[in-house]
Amino acid sequence: MASKKDEFLKHLLATFRVEADDHLRIITEGLRQLDVPGAVQPEIIERIFREVHSLKGAARSVNLPAIESICQALESIFAVLKNGQLALNPALLDLMQDSVDELSAHLGMDQGAAAKPTAALLARLGNALHNASARHGSALSMPAEREPHTTASSSSVSEERPASAKRPLPAAGLSETVRVPTAKLGVVMRRAEELLSSKLAAHQRNGDLRELGVVLADRIRQRTAAQPWLRELQKSAAKTNGEHKEIAKLFDYIEAETLFLQSLEKRIGTIAKSTERDDRTLTRMVDGQLHEVRNLLMLPFAPLLEIYPRLMRDLARDQGKEVELIIHGAEIEVDRRILEEIKDPLLHLLRNCIDHGIETPAQRLEKQKAASGTITVSVVQRDSQVEIVVADDGRGVDAEQVQAAARKQGVTTGEKFSADEALTLIFQSGVSTSSIITDISGRGLGLAIVREKVERLGGTVVLETKPGAGTAFRMMVPLTLTTIRGVLVRVDEQLYILPLHNVECVSRIAATEIRTVEHRETIFHKNKVVALAWLGDVLELPRHTEHEAAGTVHVAVLCIDATRIAFRVDEILGEQEVLVKMLGWQLSRVRNVAGACVLGTGRVVPVLNPADLLKSAVMHAASEYFSAPAEPSVRTQQQSILVAEDSITSRALLKYILEAAGYCVAVAVDGLDAWRMLEAGRFDLVVSDVEMPRMNGFELTQKIRSSPRLVRLPVVLVTALDTREDREHGIEVGANAYFVKGSFEHGNLLQLIGQLI
Repeated sequence: MASKKDEFLKHLLATFRVEADDHLRIITEGLRQLDVPGAVQPEIIERIFREVHSLKGAARSVNLPAIESICQALESIFAVLKNGQLALNPALLDLMQDSVDELSAHLGMDQGAAAKPTAALLARLGNALHNASARHGSALSMPAEREPHTTASSSSVSEERPASAKRPLPAAGLSETVRVPTAKLGVVMRRAEELLSSKLAAHQRNGDLRELGVVLADRIRQRTAAQPWLRELQKSAAKTNGEHKEIAKLFDYIEAETLFLQSLEKRIGTIAKSTERDDRTLTRMVDGQLHEVRNLLMLPFAPLLEIYPRLMRDLARDQGKEVELIIHGAEIEVDRRILEEIKDPLLHLLRNCIDHGIETPAQRLEKQKAASGTITVSVVQRDSQVEIVVADDGRGVDAEQVQAAARKQGVTTGEKFSADEALTLIFQSGVSTSSIITDISGRGLGLAIVREKVERLGGTVVLETKPGAGTAFRMMVPLTLTTIRGVLVRVDEQLYILPLHNVECVSRIAATEIRTVEHRETIFHKNKVVALAWLGDVLELPRHTEHEAAGTVHVAVLCIDATRIAFRVDEILGEQEVLVKMLGWQLSRVRNVAGACVLGTGRVVPVLNPADLLKSAVMHAASEYFSAPAEPSVRTQQQSILVAEDSITSRALLKYILEAAGYCVAVAVDGLDAWRMLEAGRFDLVVSDVEMPRMNGFELTQKIRSSPRLVRLPVVLVTALDTREDREHGIEVGANAYFVKGSFEHGNLLQLIGQLI
């Protein structure tokens, strides 16, 4: 009888084949699009490149070297295509289609039969790559064919089909479980989720009926209040000896109508009580149904994580490394659809830890570390989200290397970034700190795929690293895909939903509480200054002047990790659960929009993407900075100014202001970088922030004053530190001026600079 391990491996292989079919379908469609004249080749090549990369990693995890070898060869072909070292032609398209056919054929075999790929196909792929290498002098080469692992676990998979073929049929009888295809469960889930719209509609109708009852009751109160003077008017009419019979009839009609309205009020009240009871019952039933069906699709992380210890050992052994994988929170359950989507990002991150993070035993011993490295996968549920952390105790990530790799790939130009800003570049496609391309990494695709897939789920991924001590990737994804709780807000006449898990608070504040810092509106929130952006401006909607005169404003503070921005809206309407619908393949990625939902009124409302909103708000603020008029100085004769500032936004603002005034400006990301530039060049003035990594503004000023060559160089400190001690410290170290960002005006800065140089 097959062991539990054999059954697990059999299930794992079946899961891989389903995933591989999806990858091959996308690859085939991409090849078809490439054959269409006028196709946008770079985008299609990038998409196919990623799918081949993911398929290769999945094949390696289930020990299918034939598929892995073909994918590795295809990946090398697409790498040179992407870099422009090889031109696309019909013969090459035929070769790639033959490769897809070969992959499909291997998927139809068992593992034992599919142990080796067709030699002729690999030779053709190798020749195509060799021709590209010969033309461009590239050092790319075909990977050596990897022999299948000979561990007991892999051999048990290869015997899977014969073993199952010989197994006797189970005895007839009732079972405690039934097997249902996941596709059918998906249909049940969608039908159950559609009930949410009915629940919202019923709740809306109940509210409409209550509102109608209130309006009718108010009308009856008005009629009742008018009864005394109507009676007086009726008595006056009676004294006219019946000359105004029509007036008497009118009074009879009014009295009858009043009685009718009173009876109607009672009837509406009775119906309202019934609909309210039905609304509560429907809400309870729909919520219970959704909960139960969701439980059917909730799966623990354990089956997904069980494959990784063996994979990590194999990868570490191939690279001569020792690794221990520690897993926490494998019992946490999440929507099966989330689990399927997070599989590729998790695999990419673990492979990245092995290849880039963990050092060899000899290197670790030199650094006084244990010979064996540690990789930790932690899963923690946080309200309606799941946090997945992949961490290693390896060498960490060098921000300068990342920035250099980004410049090499053309992702950035010569602009310098702070360490935190540079680390975000590692998620850009093509950016890799690896000096060589291997079958594991080096093409700069893995982390780009991670960010793309996580953000597609409505989640976020951030990198935390400490050089020499290790790296941690922190992913936040929702528990379920389709239903969320959100805050309904209004901007002009348009409604929007903000996902609740990213809304730190909503409030109504006086307009006088809004302050301007560095030409930017801010509010005070939790004892900190938080930037304020108009949601309509961020969404590029026209702003109406009548809103600007409001005495109070509504704000919603969005938060992702340590980033907070307050968004101003016209009205906050409340919180509710909504069913999120994707926009379809035609609008698969719309900036700032995650999907749409239907309210109980039947109105379609966009669901906004918090991660995009924060990025768009920063970009909008930067564009406002750059549109601010600078005051030209008549005294500048291309004098040179060095700006030392670790914030890219503040750095860009200062650079723009000074260049617009006619100065030649160089920038440094911190004090140490500025000092090196001062030693190598000549400048007429230094503008520096105070709080910076490696060397702050006070230390930089002190070093300038201690240098015989630079002792007379004017230094202006621009900072958010506004205490008397900080000002005195700035004067003590030799600064010529001390500007506080909260009261900073660029006109005053330009006037001062004109006086100093």
